Order: sequence, then C-alpha cells, then structure tokens
Amino acid sequence: MSARAVRTARADAWLTELLSDVEGVALVAVGGYGRGELGAGSDLDVLMLHDGRPDIVAVADKVWYPIWDSGQKLDHSVRTVKEAVSVAGADMKAVLGMLHARHIVGDPDLTARLRQHVLSEWRSRATKRLPELREMVRDRADRLGEVAFLLEPDLKDARGGLRDVHALEAIAAAWVAAGPGATVKSAYRTLLDVRDVLQDVTTRATSRLVAQEQAAVAEHLGLRDADEVLRTVSQSGRAIAYASDLTWRSVEGALRRRPKAARKPLAAGIVEHDGEAVLARGVDPTSDPSLPVRAAAAAAQAGLPLAPPTVELLASRCPPLPVPWTPAARDSLVALLGAGEPTVVVVEALDQSGLMSKLIPEWETVRHLRQRNPLHRFTVDRHLVQTAVEAATLTREVARPDLLLLGALFHDIGKGADGDHSEAGARMIPPIARRLGLTERDSDTLVSVVRWHLLLPQTAIRRDLDDPATIALVADAVGTTQTLELLHALAEADARATAPGMWDDWKASLVNTLVERVGALLTGGEIPLPDDELPAPVLEMARRGQLAVVAEATNEASRITVIAPDRPGLLCRSAGVLALHRLGIRAATATSVGDTAVTIFDVDPAFLVEIDAGRIREDLRRALDGTLDVGQRLAKRAASAASAKTTLPAPRVLLATHASSSATVLEVRAHDQPGLLFTVTQTLAEHKLDVRSARIETLGAEVVDAFYVTDQRGAPLPPDRAEAVRRAVEQALAPG
Repeated sequence: MSARAVRTARADAWLTELLSDVEGVALVAVGGYGRGELGAGSDLDVLMLHDGRPDIVAVADKVWYPIWDSGQKLDHSVRTVKEAVSVAGADMKAVLGMLHARHIVGDPDLTARLRQHVLSEWRSRATKRLPELREMVRDRADRLGEVAFLLEPDLKDARGGLRDVHALEAIAAAWVAAGPGATVKSAYRTLLDVRDVLQDVTTRATSRLVAQEQAAVAEHLGLRDADEVLRTVSQSGRAIAYASDLTWRSVEGALRRRPKAARKPLAAGIVEHDGEAVLARGVDPTSDPSLPVRAAAAAAQAGLPLAPPTVELLASRCPPLPVPWTPAARDSLVALLGAGEPTVVVVEALDQSGLMSKLIPEWETVRHLRQRNPLHRFTVDRHLVQTAVEAATLTREVARPDLLLLGALFHDIGKGADGDHSEAGARMIPPIARRLGLTERDSDTLVSVVRWHLLLPQTAIRRDLDDPATIALVADAVGTTQTLELLHALAEADARATAPGMWDDWKASLVNTLVERVGALLTGGEIPLPDDELPAPVLEMARRGQLAVVAEATNEASRITVIAPDRPGLLCRSAGVLALHRLGIRAATATSVGDTAVTIFDVDPAFLVEIDAGRIREDLRRALDGTLDVGQRLAKRAASAASAKTTLPAPRVLLATHASSSATVLEVRAHDQPGLLFTVTQTLAEHKLDVRSARIETLGAEVVDAFYVTDQRGAPLPPDRAEAVRRAVEQALAPG
C-alpha cells in the first residue's frame, strides 16, 4: 500500500470515530482527499452533508474541533445536498472537488445523492462549463509556465502538472472525451511521488520543486541526482501536457459539432480529415518505411496535427528506414523542419510515440534534458525544435536551407555527452549524416556548423572586431563563405529560440559587422575598415581638452562618450561613475585626440533610469579630483544590497593567447555585480596598463568580459607579466 493510501485510510478511520451513531449526516471526502491522494502536507478536504438537522452546528463542532486541536489542516464545509449542488453549479473549483466525492461515514444515501446530482448537472451543462474549465487551464499555464521546462516547476498548477490531469478526469466525467490513459496515469503517479517526497523533505505543504530541495528529493526517490529528478519530472509533464492538448482538441471538436469534411489529399498515403492528418484508406504501414517522416512533413506543412491513431500505427507498424535514407525521406525531414510553428506540435507527437528516437537515435541523449541556465526556456530537445522553427524564417537568407535546418536540429545534440557540447556534437554528426544519406561535402559542412555554432555571437560580443587577428581567427575556423552564411543564420535562430530578448539590434549589428569582415577576407576582397572618425562635436570638445560627457541614443543601445585629459585611472573612474548611475556597460572603446582621451561606452540603463549627462559629468569631475571615492560608494551599495549568501563558483580570469597580435586579451568570467568593471579596470590601472577596448557580455547573472590591454608603449605584455596581471585581476574579484 502506498504512503498516500495509508494516510487516507488513517484519516478515514479517524473521521469514522469522530462521527458515529448520528443519523441524517454524512462525511464526504472531496478533492485530493476524495481521490485518496493525501500527501504529508495535504489538507483534509471534507464536506459534511445533512438532511436539514437543526443541531448540525453542534454535530459539526464535535468533528472539526478535534481535527483543529491535532494541528491537522482542514478545509471544510457544512451543507445540505441541495446547497452543495448549488455551490458546485456556481464554483468551478468546488465542482472539480465534488466530482471526486467519496463517502467516509454516515448516511451513504446523502453521498450518493450528491454524486448523482453533481455529475448530472456537470454533464448537462458541459457546453458551458468545459470552456470555462479550458480558460482556467490556460490561465494557469500562462501564469506559471510548463512543468517540463521550468528549473523550479510547480508540480500541481503549472502546465503538465497534477491539475491538468484533474481537468482530463473532469472532461471524462462529462462524457465528452475519454479519460487519462495508462501513460498519463503513470506520469501522474510519478509527479505525486515527487510531490510527496518534497513535502516530507520540506515538512511544508508545497508543490514547487525549488532548486535547493532537488538533491534531497533525488536521494529519497533513489535517483542519481537533481538533474535526474528534473528529467523525470520533465518526461511526466510532457506526457500530461501532450495528452491535455489532444483531449482539448477533441473537446473543441465535439462542442462545435461540425459536419465531417471530405478527405483532402496531402501527400502519398496521407490525407486531411476532420482537422487532422491521417492515413489514406488502404495504406499499408508495414510496407512503407518512409511513411512516418512523410506523414509528419505533410501534416506540418499543412499546419495540421497528426491524428493520435495515425501516430500509433506509424510507431508500431512501420519498418525502419533504410540506411542511408532515400533522398525523398531526407527531403521530408527537411520539409518537417521548415514548416515553422506547426513543426512543434508534429515533432511532439513523434517524440511521445518514440518515433523521434527511432528516426534519430541520438535524440534520446537530449530528450527531456534540462539546461541549468536561466536563459534557456526549454529542455535541450525542445530547444532544438524551436531553433528549427526560427531557422525556417531565415531559409531565404542562405543558399543551402536544408543544411541550415539540419544544423538547427543538431547544433546542441552534443549536450547529452561529456565534454564541450560543440565538439561532442561535431563528433556525432558524421554517422548521422551517413544515415541521412548526405554527401561527404555536406557532412563536413554540417560538422563545421555544429562545431562553430557559437563562434560568431561569442566572438562578436567578446572580441575586438577592429583587430585583424579576430577576423583572421574566425575566417580560419569557418573556412568557406557557405559555412559563414549558415552560421550567421543559425546564430540568430539559436538566440531567438533560447529566450525572448536574446537577439536584439545590438547583437545583430555586432554579428553583421563580423560576418561582413570575415566574408571579405574569405573572398579576397577588401576588409571594411572601422569608422574611426569621431563626430565633429566630440572631436571639437576633445581638441579643447576639457572634461565633457555626451549621451545619445542609437538603434542598438544608449551611448555615453566621456572626453577628458588622459591620465592613469580615467577608465576605471568613468566605469565606476556609470555604475553609480546604474548604467550597465555593454562595450567600451578608447581612443585619443592628442593628449585627450575619448572613451565610448554602450550602456543599458537599469530600472529604466534616465541618463543625465550633466550629473555624470559632475560625479566624474569629483571622482577625478578625489572628492568622490567611487570604490567606497560602490562597496557600500553592494553591502546594502547583499542578501543571503549563495555559494558561487570563484571568478576566473583567462588569457586569450591568440586573440590579438597587438594587445593582450584577458577574459573575465564572473557573477555579475555592480562595479565589476570598475574593479577590473582599477586593477589594470594599478599595473600601469592601458585598456584599448572592452567587450562586455552578460548571460543571465553571469558575465564574460574581454579586455584588450597594452603597456604604456602600446605593446602587448610579455607572458610573465601577462600572467601576473591575470592573477592580480582574479584576486581582486575573489569574494571576501
């Protein structure tokens, strides 16, 4: 007997003792208690029914007070059958609880009458109540996200959670669609098991699986670690969400009562019927290995879901595809990936049936695999599908749209293996390509696309694009203009699929500049030179050599130009003042006009603060003359903002040895915090170094910043001095 069943039986026995030898009264378990699913932190959901007894309050007190005195949480009500039915008719949550009404003790006729009337009312009003339930389900999903993809999922209320199964049971009770099948019931039990252990571990009535509890939950469940818990939860949540989508589609069709349309051909052996893609009459799945991928492509291209019975037939009766695939089968896969948003629904059907792993065995390594990075909104497998969806909008930008779509599907396939996922993925591509029947040349291109899919965005943001060494390194890695073109499109698709806002005008501009210069080098053309000419007003102020601050808005970001007589520590004080004004720095580039330094900062205002160039100038003047201690002010702000201590990896500072031939490049990887740029540049100033440019990248709460530094003669640092500076910066950033 499960722990839930034991708790339920004990509660039943206790309540039976509390209400004995009382006529005209019944105790009824509803909600989770009615379903027999009491967890460690569950309430007792109890309805006391009566036939109009005048002393019902005294009877109820004899039951409720012992429960309250015990400390057990109680959700209770006292009603006649008529009153209870009336409440169920007006309150969706109440009726969902009463659909699971279970007699505990007392007059069983009262419970039977309640169930009869509630179910009859629910069925007779299904056309009105089910749309209301549908809106409730959608609202929860919009507010709480999806169990399968959240790093800290709400097991009960998020999409694919326990309440979605309760909704499926309510639909079945209305006799509109079939109830949950074996797969959903198994997934439901899994989520209940996780919830029960979570409540045991936390001793709280919680259903949110927060990060700090996941390891303990894994241990109690006998799972390897927190990642395995999340993968198990994801698999269950996906199964429930998929079944929910199918059921609601069936409900909507039933409630519309539309006439069935004639069958419309979609592809060989596939027709549209009643809003779904189905097998044509007379098709024999056992003789057509390419039927699954052809059916999937036809459905997605028509914007239709695959009918569940069709999916079952395809999964159970079609033979494996030959190796290599036929060109027609490969074209169908590409057509599936290029269909846009409908691809998601169709691939989910293939995945839930096991067909995706049959078609692409490597899929199993990333299936339901969480990405412990708050920037990623999806598991790895779902991210790959979403990247293909985004890539489908860019197929007109490349000469080989098929390789773009395949690259989108496989670019993170190595995340299920050990080591660097780009390299692991590149090693996995040749056997995949042979299976798909790609030529050796196309296989080599796809290997490069997977290996270098992060190259363009990371280089554009972290490296100085005006340095010829940067352009040469990328050109050497990419090798051909075709690969460069594919990587350019994939960079955008990957970013858009990761999370909203991951691809913006600023990032697009930097990547475009990099691609333009690398493309020119690969084709033997003239590399476009950076526009070093300063705007006339800035140039005039620089020639006067006076302190000035200019703020302007560009399409990519807000820009602040600091003009001041050159002196040691100018950059760190400028960065510190901008941090005091809550301006996040994306990039910094320094140049000079005679003895005057001109530093251009691309910034993002935090908290929608207004940029006040006058105040910035005044604070910078005070910082330079020593009347404003920037470091002290930043330290005080950091101390006041500090919350509970969190264990974080120590900052790392690396030397990017081959990134530039004219400067030493230090790459800083650390947790984001106010004044980080100030700390780094202050340390560099103490070592009498000039910062030629800085590239700033913030990834969630982490930063990867690159600093191009030279000695006072403008030369790169010798290896021993570079290593000493690296250690000094790392020590300056160390906590405590």
